[in-house]
Amino acid sequence: MNIKEQVKPYAKANKKKSFIQILNTVVPYILLMSFMIFLIDIGLPYYITILFTIPAGLFMVRVFILFHDCTHLSFYSKKKSNIILGHILGVLVFTPYFIWQSDHNIHHGSVGNLDKRGTGDVWTMTVKEYIESSKMKKFIYRLYRNPFFLFFIAPFFLFAVLNRLPSRKFKSKKHQLSNIITSLGILSIFLFVGFTFGFKHYILTQIPVLYIASVSGVWLFFIQHQFEEVYWKHHDDWDFVEAAIKGSSFYKLPWLLDWITGHIGFHHIHHLNPRIPNYNLRLCYKSIKGIDEENTVTLFKSFKLSLLKLYDENKGRLVTFKELKKNKDLHPQ
Repeated sequence: MNIKEQVKPYAKANKKKSFIQILNTVVPYILLMSFMIFLIDIGLPYYITILFTIPAGLFMVRVFILFHDCTHLSFYSKKKSNIILGHILGVLVFTPYFIWQSDHNIHHGSVGNLDKRGTGDVWTMTVKEYIESSKMKKFIYRLYRNPFFLFFIAPFFLFAVLNRLPSRKFKSKKHQLSNIITSLGILSIFLFVGFTFGFKHYILTQIPVLYIASVSGVWLFFIQHQFEEVYWKHHDDWDFVEAAIKGSSFYKLPWLLDWITGHIGFHHIHHLNPRIPNYNLRLCYKSIKGIDEENTVTLFKSFKLSLLKLYDENKGRLVTFKELKKNKDLHPQ
């Protein structure tokens, strides 16, 4: 039995498990946010409140995983249920459902394809493309791939600002309506908290929580597709199964972080079949045979991956700017 057939039985939603995840994810997130507002309201020093933004931010990441499942129509068996819950969760994670779904589906259909880069992925240039680029484009690319910008500035800007703007990629009424629903939902919460407790309460809680969650989320996505031996092929040589297994990492996280991130570290399994809900990913991984584990990334190993910048087609791996400068073999003839 091939791998795609092995994972297929796990691509089934379970109402009980989905309900439990709402209870152990959405409810704690809302309670943490409410508790922080309460702490500010009773006048405790802000440094006490700020401590709770860390667990709240991590729970927001987990809420996003549920949202992510809804966009893949995997959290519930019925499409309508996924769309309704997805829009509700989209408000909590500052992301319009239909726009993100379309963008992310393109990512799933093109991951590892050198000829279809640019949608739903991290901008990655080949060595040849970088060397042949203008000085301005090189400067912009270096700025974009700078860890400080990529992980500490861009994520918050993406979720807080860019996700609020009208979509240029998807101009259908469905996508724009989804964007309006999400923005109105966020505005409603802002006004409710503002007029009930104070606008300062909302800003001092939601902004740091969103910042922590967005930084964590972008980091996760980066590690899932940016490692040394990552799979990149031109379209004629590209293969879906190969791209899923070799173009996605197995991010082996400690138990608590694995739970918080909804087992999305089993990203190669997720790309094999995105209809597998997050609560089945670990079970699926343990049951399948014949999957290559050479792309396993541990927590400590993952930090050095932020230094990888360019894909070398000749060597079939990502390299750093330092390697490019020192190794003349990387320069295309």
